[in-house]
Amino acid sequence: MTTPSAKRAPRPHRRPKKDPARIVAFRALRAVDERDAYANLVLPPLLREAEQKGMERRDAALATELVYGTLRQQGTYDAIIAACIDRPLREVDPPVLDVLALGAHQLLATRIPSHAAVSATVELARVVLGDGRAKFVNAVLRRISAQDLDAWIEQVAPPYDEDAEDHLAVVHSHPRWVVSSLWDALGRWQPDASGRAAVEDLLRADNDRPEVTLVARPGRATVDELREALPEGVDGRWSPYALRLAEGADPAGVTAVREGRAGVQDEGSQLVALALAAAPLDGPDRVWLDGCAGPGGKAALLGAIAAERGAALVASEKQPHRARLVARALAGNPGPYTVIAADGTRPAWAPGSFDRVLVDVPCSGLGALRRRPEARWRRRPEDIAGFGPLQRDLLRGAIRAARVGGVVGYATCSPHLAETRAVVDDVLRGESGVEWIDARPLLPGLPGLGEGPDVQLWPHLHGTDAMYLALLRRTA
Repeated sequence: MTTPSAKRAPRPHRRPKKDPARIVAFRALRAVDERDAYANLVLPPLLREAEQKGMERRDAALATELVYGTLRQQGTYDAIIAACIDRPLREVDPPVLDVLALGAHQLLATRIPSHAAVSATVELARVVLGDGRAKFVNAVLRRISAQDLDAWIEQVAPPYDEDAEDHLAVVHSHPRWVVSSLWDALGRWQPDASGRAAVEDLLRADNDRPEVTLVARPGRATVDELREALPEGVDGRWSPYALRLAEGADPAGVTAVREGRAGVQDEGSQLVALALAAAPLDGPDRVWLDGCAGPGGKAALLGAIAAERGAALVASEKQPHRARLVARALAGNPGPYTVIAADGTRPAWAPGSFDRVLVDVPCSGLGALRRRPEARWRRRPEDIAGFGPLQRDLLRGAIRAARVGGVVGYATCSPHLAETRAVVDDVLRGESGVEWIDARPLLPGLPGLGEGPDVQLWPHLHGTDAMYLALLRRTA
C-alpha cells in the first residue's frame, strides 16, 4: 500500500508511430518550401521509395491528396491557423506550419474523422518535430476542429462588399494579386461574363484536381488503342487525339505510352499544336520549327503531324538537359526531325527558313495552377515584368524564322494580359509585314473564344489549362 507522499511512477516513453503517407506528404511539402521544388517532380520518387519499404497503394493515394490539397488551399489554411495562434505566422517555424496545414486539410477538406485527423497529425509532429512542438500542434488543431470550413471562412475572410479581391483570395486560396490578374484577363476575353460568379468559377477550377489526358500521336497510335488499354477512358472534349482518364488510372501501364507513341498532354496544349498545323499556308509546307520545345510534348505531336504530311520538324531548346527530354519524346517519330540545343533569341538558322513556327514561351505558369498549385505562392507580380523581354525577343525571332507566307504561333500557359496580347501587340508595332490569322475557326466547337483573332482557353470553360494562342502570318 502506498502512502500519500509516494510519487506516481512516470509513464514509460512511447515511441511515436510512423505513418508512411503523412511522412511522405510532410517531406514533399518541405521540399517545395526549402528547395522551391515542384510537387509533381518531388512526390513520385518519394512515393516510390516508400512503396519499396512496404507502403500500400491506398497510403500513396492519401499522401498525394494531402500534398496537393494542402498546397491548393494553403492561403485559406494560413488564415485559419493565424486565427488560432497568438503570434504572427511568420514567427512560426515553417516545418510546424507544414504539419499544421496538413492537419487543417484533413480536418476541413477530407472525410477523415476529426479525432483521427488530430491524433494522426500529432503523431506526425512527434516524429518530425519532437514532443514539445507536438503539444503546440495538438492545441492548434483542436481549436481548428471546433468549426467546419464554411464557418471558418465566414470568420476569417473579409466581407465581399468591403474588399472583393481580398475576400476571394481567402475563400479560394489564391494570392490577392493573382485574383486581380485573373479577373482582369477574364474581363478582356469574356466581357459579358466576367462578374463575381465567373471569376469564382475560374478560381474553383484552379483548385480542382485536373484530369489526366493522353494524346495519341497521329500515325503512331490511335485513341481506340488507348481506350482498349483503358476502357474507362473518355474521349477528349475538343482534340481528336485526346483520351481523358478515369481517376486512378495509370498511364504508365499503357503500352503506347511506354513506347512513346502516346503521351500525357493537357488538351489545351494539344489544341495549340493542332491550330498551328491547321493554319492556312501559302506555298510549300516542308519544314516546321518548335522554337521552345522543352520538355517535348508539343514537339512530339507536331512531329507526328508533320511526318504524315511529309514535312520535317526542327525542335530547338536552349537548355541541354531539356533538349535531351525533347529528343526522348521524339524518339521513334516516323518522319525526319532534328533536335538542337539553341537559343531562340540568337537563332542557329537563317531567317525565313521555316514554313510553320511555334514558340511556347517561358511564362509565369498562372494558366496551370491546377497542376502546379505551389506556383501561385511562389510567383510575385514583378515576375510578370521579368518574363516580358524574353517573350518579346522569342516572338521576334520566331517571326524572322518564318518565310514570307509562313505561319507563326505564339503560345503561353498564362492568361495574364501582360504575357499574352500585350506581348504580341508590342512586337507587331515594331515589325512590318506581319498580319493576324483568326485562330478561332481552327478550334472548331470551342465556346467562349471571344472576338479574336487570338484565343484564350480557360479551365472553367474548356476543361483545359489556361493556354493563350496568337497566330500570325509573315507577309513581307
